Amino acid sequence: MTMGQLGGVDCRASLAMTNNRDVGSIKLSGYRVPPTRNGIGPSCVGLPPGNWATVLDFLVERFPAIAREVWRQRMTNGDVLDELGIAVGPHSAYRSHVRLYYYREVVDEPRIPFDEVVLFEDEHLIVVDKPHFLPVVPSGNYLAETVLVRLKRKLGLHTLVPIHRIDRDTAGLVLFSKQRETRAAYHALFSQHSVEKTYEAVAPRRDDLKLPLTRASRIVEAGHFMLQHEVSGTPNAVTHIALLEVRGQLARYQLQPVTGKRHQLRVHMAALGLPILNDGLYPALTPQGQIDYAQPLQLLARQIEFVDPVTGQPREFNSQRRLHCLAELGSDPKKDLHEPI
Repeated sequence: MTMGQLGGVDCRASLAMTNNRDVGSIKLSGYRVPPTRNGIGPSCVGLPPGNWATVLDFLVERFPAIAREVWRQRMTNGDVLDELGIAVGPHSAYRSHVRLYYYREVVDEPRIPFDEVVLFEDEHLIVVDKPHFLPVVPSGNYLAETVLVRLKRKLGLHTLVPIHRIDRDTAGLVLFSKQRETRAAYHALFSQHSVEKTYEAVAPRRDDLKLPLTRASRIVEAGHFMLQHEVSGTPNAVTHIALLEVRGQLARYQLQPVTGKRHQLRVHMAALGLPILNDGLYPALTPQGQIDYAQPLQLLARQIEFVDPVTGQPREFNSQRRLHCLAELGSDPKKDLHEPI
């Protein structure tokens, strides 16, 4: 299912990531964003021109995976609001060009049995060492079991926003902004490519491939909503790739992305004939629902370096997690690779 079918994403985190706007405050570009409830921010959707009689009719059509009675109950509970913060009821007439906010839930959401670790915190930043399998922000079937919601609940920081993201399948470093006033400065580090990011990955060895190399290509969405692929055209994704260690048929690589396209490292490695070990998307898509905690993607956001735009201090953070050593993988690449910290 697509994210739209499942009911959208956290409005504050999504808008902060896509527009670099301040969404921790109550107002956002003329809209009134409802407050966080128990660590969960509202999702949002724009109401387009159309002939729906009620808002309920639109929501049922827009999100077919969610039953009419579920939406009706949410409205009755006051969990659907307009851009002025006014509750929208089951019989509210449809009006286009309005932003709608709603609090959603994932029924019987299972706990992801691995914990995030806070490595650093000051008045502006939180640096988290994320485990494999745990999403950064709510999306689709993941709501409470995300780094963002867990941190909000533990720390009581309802304006917390991720400055960047890594994939749910990837482990390692993620930065969060605590202060609305300094958030744009930290976002600019990433948009202006002023951050040095270093990843490690385990993948097959290729003796015919000369390393180190730089992979520069154009990455766009593929036919499936979960996938990206390379196409001809002006490059929009650049990755420096170096060899760190070889053992048998596997190798450990250092990956340094210059840009931040979705799935960039996974796409670049697969395109070179070096699919990252246990990748459920590239080169072949694994059927949904088949999550094997014993086989995490062997990709780690190992290090991040930048000059703090607020304090002027050089910052360097390193993950405490590690990928399984090649000596242990050499005889059996399919053994249990997960080693939570």
